[in-house]
Amino acid sequence: MMIDTHTHLYDEETVALQDEHILRAIRAGVEKLYMPNCDSTTIYGMMSLAKRFPEHCFAMMGLHPCYVKENYKDELAIVEQQLAQNKFAGVGEVGLDFYWDRTFAAEQKIAFEQQINWALHYQLPVIIHSRSSTKECIDIVRKKQNGNLTTIFHCYSGTVSEAQEIVDLGGFLGIGGVVTYKKTNLPEVLLSVSLDNIVLETDAPYLAPVPYRGKRNESTYLPIIAQKIAEVYQVSVEEVAERTTINAQKIFL
Repeated sequence: MMIDTHTHLYDEETVALQDEHILRAIRAGVEKLYMPNCDSTTIYGMMSLAKRFPEHCFAMMGLHPCYVKENYKDELAIVEQQLAQNKFAGVGEVGLDFYWDRTFAAEQKIAFEQQINWALHYQLPVIIHSRSSTKECIDIVRKKQNGNLTTIFHCYSGTVSEAQEIVDLGGFLGIGGVVTYKKTNLPEVLLSVSLDNIVLETDAPYLAPVPYRGKRNESTYLPIIAQKIAEVYQVSVEEVAERTTINAQKIFL
């Protein structure tokens, strides 16, 4: 069994293929799929899938940093309400994104810290988006870590030293299709940490692994990612599947 800890199954581009993608993933051995939220517009689609496939699809709640705009307080109020009224597997996808635009950088930090507070309150793991902001996200996690905070740095793209900081703070690295790309430092990063600090993800429909790079990603491709990680660690793909599944199960209690 494998667990996809990060997949946008509800993405509007894949609505017509949702059932097919889920069933195909299950047949490939990917039995649990965790869905991070983006903003108020994605809640309905995500929750609908979780209700239709309760043994396989699990919803998480959060405001994605790229959706932090002028109305971020209204969006946060919806997140707060959802967390109070429904059961979620985690708080996510939250964090910081300074890749395209820093216009709302201050607001992103406010939203990130507030959502970590809610995660601590509800004893939920935090799924962190940290594009071009790994150091800043680590600094906030360090400030908030009280011994009860569990994090996944989704689509990890930081340095070896930053990876060690995350592990030292009790966090995990989410590794997806990028590990199969030629121009990536992820093999070096992986070898600097234990397999016990890794979870698998696809970020579908984005960032498909080789040989599907540039095409629409799906959770069915998770075994390809596991195979590459197995090559890096020089262990069997079965061991990668087993240990990353144990890691995910510890996170999503």
